[in-house]
Amino acid sequence: MGYAPRPMSYAHPRHCILPPHMIEAIRLRGDAGLRKMADGIEQDGQRFRAARCELMPPAATRRTQPVAARARIKPERKVYDAQQRRRLPGKLVRAEGDARSSDADVDRAYDGAGATFKLFLNVYQRHSLDGEGMPLVSSVHYGKSYNNAFWDGEQMVYGDGDGILFRSFTRSLSVIAHELSHGVVQFSGGLVYRDQSGALSESFADVFGVLTLQYRRKQAAHEADWLVGKGLLGPDVRGAALRSLKAPGTAYDDAVLGKDPQPFHMDDFVYTSSDNGGVHINSGIPNHAFYLLAQNLCGNAWERAGHIWYDTLQSIDNPHASFADWADRTLELARERFGAGSTEAIQTRRSWKLVGIAV
Repeated sequence: MGYAPRPMSYAHPRHCILPPHMIEAIRLRGDAGLRKMADGIEQDGQRFRAARCELMPPAATRRTQPVAARARIKPERKVYDAQQRRRLPGKLVRAEGDARSSDADVDRAYDGAGATFKLFLNVYQRHSLDGEGMPLVSSVHYGKSYNNAFWDGEQMVYGDGDGILFRSFTRSLSVIAHELSHGVVQFSGGLVYRDQSGALSESFADVFGVLTLQYRRKQAAHEADWLVGKGLLGPDVRGAALRSLKAPGTAYDDAVLGKDPQPFHMDDFVYTSSDNGGVHINSGIPNHAFYLLAQNLCGNAWERAGHIWYDTLQSIDNPHASFADWADRTLELARERFGAGSTEAIQTRRSWKLVGIAV
């Protein structure tokens, strides 16, 4: 159960669930304690920022296991306790096959990694994040009252939240799966984390975050709430979640956090130099396109709509893809998989048109 602390890795960009515009809102509107907290998160992130924007993604890994072998494939999970320090991974507290612990955060991190693994394996025949059985490593209790969760290119990291603005970041399966899905993007050829390609990376993670939750609950598209981070906001925060695919721009409207700035249509696309060109903001547009497609196809969103989106990531072969590039490829793949005149192809085109992108 011993461990050797490691410094944060600079090998890959770090992806955080809290967007910069939310942290800036806390700094501008919060009291002295909240401003200090926001400054701490910002300072922590500065160690990674130089690598985050310029880093080219790794080569694609798209190998999959045969469907017949899926029943024998199991995840390899390890959960560590960072013990409120900012050194990773921490002390190993639960490994694959171990009994449940006495720590709810440990067990939620373990179960969330397993749920994400199951979706990608059972539905898309992907063996873990890299397609080759990569261990799923998580660290909980990172920092003191740390208000964030992130994928650092190698593992998941969860803060406990301050109990005021945010609760423990392991409380939301959609957040866990969102961050792990950044690993899938990373090992699928990647999308440069800036402007529209960066917004597509965030959107893919949001989509598969909510799909993981829907898959675990066996919810049809019309039954789901389509929220990322539901249950994460503090008791007095006005809002439901961090983001909404169903209605971008409506997830929260709070005196400290501000108002959800996500657009759902290209008419309201936000041009900004912050947040790597608005990757957490403009992701609302492809998010809403996916939501519309899933609703119009009915049934389980992880099936037809999910396959179109997953296949697009595997085949687009363009790390600088724009929204239009992604939309064009989704239509091509809908036609290839379901037929040129299929409902899936027709609704794919229609969904993009409804958010202002012609394909």
